[in-house]
Amino acid sequence: MTARPSSLITLATCNLNQWALDFDGNVQRILESCRQAKERGASYRLGPELEICGYGCEDHFLENDTFDHCWESLAQLLEEGATDGLMCDFGMPVLHAGVRYNCRVICHNRKVLQIRPKTAMADNGNYREGRYFTAYSTPANSSANLPEKHLLPTTFFAQFGQRDVPFGLYHLHCADGTTIGCESCEELWTPHASHIDLALRGVEIIGNGSGSHHELRKLSTRMELIISATRKCGGVYLYSNQRGCDGSRTYYDGCAMIVVNGRIVAQAPQFDVHDVNVITATIDLEDVRSYRASHPAFGIQAARMATEEGGAGTNGLMCDDVRLVFDPFNVASFNKNRPKITEESMALKIVAPEEECCLGPACWLWDYLRRSGAAGFFLPLSGGADSSSVAGIVAVMCILVTKAARADPEGDVAKDCRRVCRQDQGNSLWVPSTPQEMANFVLHTTYMGTENSSNVTNSRAKRLGDAIGSYHLSIKIDLMVKAVLQVFQITTGHLPRYASRGGTMTEDLALQNIQARLRMVTAYLMAQLLPWVRGRSGFLLVLGSANVDEGLRGYMTKYDCSSADLNPIGAISKGDLKRMLIFLSKEYPDFDVLAEIANAPPTAELRPIDAATATAEAGHSQTDEEDMGMSYEELGYFGRLRKISRCGPVSMFKKLMVTWSHLAPSEVAAKVKRFFYYYSVNRHKMTTITPAYHAEGYSPDDNRFDLRQFLYNTRWTRQFAVIDDIVAQYPEADNDKDKND
Repeated sequence: MTARPSSLITLATCNLNQWALDFDGNVQRILESCRQAKERGASYRLGPELEICGYGCEDHFLENDTFDHCWESLAQLLEEGATDGLMCDFGMPVLHAGVRYNCRVICHNRKVLQIRPKTAMADNGNYREGRYFTAYSTPANSSANLPEKHLLPTTFFAQFGQRDVPFGLYHLHCADGTTIGCESCEELWTPHASHIDLALRGVEIIGNGSGSHHELRKLSTRMELIISATRKCGGVYLYSNQRGCDGSRTYYDGCAMIVVNGRIVAQAPQFDVHDVNVITATIDLEDVRSYRASHPAFGIQAARMATEEGGAGTNGLMCDDVRLVFDPFNVASFNKNRPKITEESMALKIVAPEEECCLGPACWLWDYLRRSGAAGFFLPLSGGADSSSVAGIVAVMCILVTKAARADPEGDVAKDCRRVCRQDQGNSLWVPSTPQEMANFVLHTTYMGTENSSNVTNSRAKRLGDAIGSYHLSIKIDLMVKAVLQVFQITTGHLPRYASRGGTMTEDLALQNIQARLRMVTAYLMAQLLPWVRGRSGFLLVLGSANVDEGLRGYMTKYDCSSADLNPIGAISKGDLKRMLIFLSKEYPDFDVLAEIANAPPTAELRPIDAATATAEAGHSQTDEEDMGMSYEELGYFGRLRKISRCGPVSMFKKLMVTWSHLAPSEVAAKVKRFFYYYSVNRHKMTTITPAYHAEGYSPDDNRFDLRQFLYNTRWTRQFAVIDDIVAQYPEADNDKDKND
């Protein structure tokens, strides 16, 4: 009897921390992922979307140089043996027949087997793929028997003897019976996802190279789509993603995964400081064939598709010299690093939102810090929840980096740590002994008080700085405030007063803004000179600490401490930040002051303290929510309805009449009007907002995410008139509310 051919295969996918336009660095990270895949016995390796150039090239995709450099990088990968004995699914842009496409390029043994263009562009939120690429449609006369061809650069013929390659929506039939297809990022999210037709055509292995960024509470949705893709259709689904800051506001959150028939068999970390994470799994393809054959409905639809397309396999490209399965009885196939087959399903690893809030921004800050060449961060630390959240995030960054550096003192993380801390001279293998030691090198915090500041917040800032290990200072800026006021008085003959001391609200607001803006000036002075003061080289990046709700409401002074180089919490809500502070205080007992900060009423401390109304918790009589005229919880409702639910004033009012049914319609109307007034009158502040880590779906970031005008008719005459008409229809509701009160 003839032995049955083997159906065992080892597959690899990865998280890669690519950097837009860093072609040399990107190639090295890709090579490392291929090396690790081979080391574990894999015969197929999947990489992230546009991994060769980096996903975030944006308008650089409009430059032909970007495409040329990608072909140079692909040739380098082939020349250096990345595909020797390993089928590699690379992501890169391709200019085909004068049209730019976002493509998967599949190679094996220094030969390009296929270029597969993306069919659905991601154009929502932070994504602008339609600006750079065209969604591909298959020509009417194209088939696997007569495929559309792409002419390769002439260097490929000179180096590898190949002139052209099939271009289109094909899958691969290998000599050992293995079938492999591609799905690309956004296609998974479409109503008629590509993997459905691939499965019905008999494709057993589907690779999805993605460029999906982190957003709070998004991972479970993404992962459920991946799991359901094979639970319904059967098959092996590999997901690869970029992970890290590739040069912009977004953080790609990895979480590469291998799923078999709806079972998770391997999952990579979502947040990490390493540049390369490779996961592998050994799979018996007979499990896929058996799973599909046991579902009659699948067989009916697959047979119908084969009939409609004129026979099974019409979209398959034959690869007669490619074999991917291994024979377990062949000594030559033995690999001690090859993962074992498992019939068990891993539990999906998803961290809680409060942990996401610190891990994502911490990793994003590390990437920015090490790639910018800066010597660390400067943070104005007020002792309030927002700036303390930023300090906590940097502390988590130091914890992650210190742990990785100490685990491998010769590794890339340790090398970056030594370079950032300016401890890279000579052959030293120095690594920080504790996260606090690293924090003392990279984090500089300063409490900038005035006569309006309280001892309570000063104490909290100092205790937090001590716990984290930052280089902390406490200063008074009253001399600067008085100097500015004296210049104004000499110039105009007038001296403004606070409202509590007989001044107008115009004077009061101006006096508050002077303090806020002088803190920004002081922050940049400190950031430039503190390394010099400490006898060190380099500069510091200034960190901002305005949360998403304050940005939405415009509750910030333009060009105050909300103006900085980076803001890790600019798209995180106040509620999430407080939950993060509580989490950190429990996770790291040394940070117990964070719980105290989280429970304190937020205050700007820009007005004189009124001893009669000041509370012990706040330490001050001025509170944020009283100043804003709305609560942070209400701002969360307004933000989600405005952006995520796409509501104008009238639609928002109608929804909140139901949600806030305990309030009279006139009260709901007043709250909605107040929000839209302040949102529109302060919208101009978003045009100069500090680049912030993108984390929340209702971020008001004007630069990339929330594209709206910044000059409004703040009276909203038509919209508010319609709301008033609706309120007038419910006089009984207002009367009933008055009686209950």
